Amino acid sequence: MKQRTGTVFETSVQVRARVNGKDVELTVDPRESLVDVLRERLGLTGTKKGCDHGQCGACTVHLDGRRVVSCLTPAVQAEGTEITTIEGVAGPDGELHPLQQAFIDHDAMQCGYCTSGQIMAGLAAIAEGHADTDDRAREYLSGNLCRCGAYCGILAAVRQVAEGDA
Repeated sequence: MKQRTGTVFETSVQVRARVNGKDVELTVDPRESLVDVLRERLGLTGTKKGCDHGQCGACTVHLDGRRVVSCLTPAVQAEGTEITTIEGVAGPDGELHPLQQAFIDHDAMQCGYCTSGQIMAGLAAIAEGHADTDDRAREYLSGNLCRCGAYCGILAAVRQVAEGDA
């Protein structure tokens, strides 16, 4: 990443990725986190910066279909990947994803700060086959915290979509 040219170190890196279906090319500092690049450079503010220590899950996004906490993911790791944020979940005409609608139907949000991370974690749990029972869904959503305590609604929404009832 850092290239030595004489006594000066080059600290910027070109990163190309596909973000929510659009090709993006950015020059990033190797120390920049993915959440900071998404929010500050690309204007994708749906991904929230909560604890900045990977403990709350508010910054959850999908990197090549895998959920990651973007506050701990260096932006340079996004090179050549497909990134999906909450902004990329809705349909092309803005229709809500079934899980987004289920969150509304089950009142699975209160303040809303954790909602984007909860939805991204829920989508991953469903895709991974880990939302087939209440206990498994709880386990695979446990890395995402809700300070308002909307867990019952979150679980109900994820389970509804997992069961195909959305």
